[in-house]
Amino acid sequence: MRPGEYLTVVLHQTRSPDNLGAVARVMANFGFSRLILSDPATYSFRGAERLAVKGDAVLERMAVARDLPEALTDCVYAVGTTSRTQLKGRTALTPEEAARRLAEESTRGRVALVFGGEQRGMSDEELARCTDVLVIPTSDVQPSMNLAQSAAVLLYLCHRQGMEPAQSPGEAAAEPGARLGTLNALAARMREVLLSAEFLNPQAPQHVLHELELTLMRARLTQREAELWLTAFKHLGRAVARGAST
Repeated sequence: MRPGEYLTVVLHQTRSPDNLGAVARVMANFGFSRLILSDPATYSFRGAERLAVKGDAVLERMAVARDLPEALTDCVYAVGTTSRTQLKGRTALTPEEAARRLAEESTRGRVALVFGGEQRGMSDEELARCTDVLVIPTSDVQPSMNLAQSAAVLLYLCHRQGMEPAQSPGEAAAEPGARLGTLNALAARMREVLLSAEFLNPQAPQHVLHELELTLMRARLTQREAELWLTAFKHLGRAVARGAST
């Protein structure tokens, strides 16, 4: 299986055909082919082919998602990129650490490298959809990098790391990891049940809920375990509803 098959590149709220074409070219440079546009700022990307030299196949297979959770639905792990060094409750990985983590997690399923839009990058709420975040160290003179340049740095490191699962002969394959789509469904069910049980503050439930979501993502649950938790909260929700009606 060739390197890069497990990596998805997600461009969130991209607006520039030139950047899209340049990222497609970089992906072709390093053997990556799975590209998803998440909530693009425009659906008119004519001209991207001009900069996607020998990256036409990437553009042809490109998918579009309604939002970031949809783009990450079938991934078990995602790293979001940011130029901000002050992050609420998060410790940013270095590019090298992120590349290693992506390679390690690819043994459990698809992984994603997420880039924010050209104008504002990724918000704290959007980064909360990712398991980890990374920052490329840059000069204070210009801390923000161009989207395609960031992609080139990180995809080169991923290529060097090798995204092919590192499984020794005779070693048992890792159980499939919990897909982020399943964890999002679990978080939504938890929100509903914990509000009904008056555990969450109805005026501001997201702060605690985000902490619980991050705990779930970092727990490295298998898909089966996540489905068990989801089923458990469905039953718990029905029990809470019955208790409230008596």
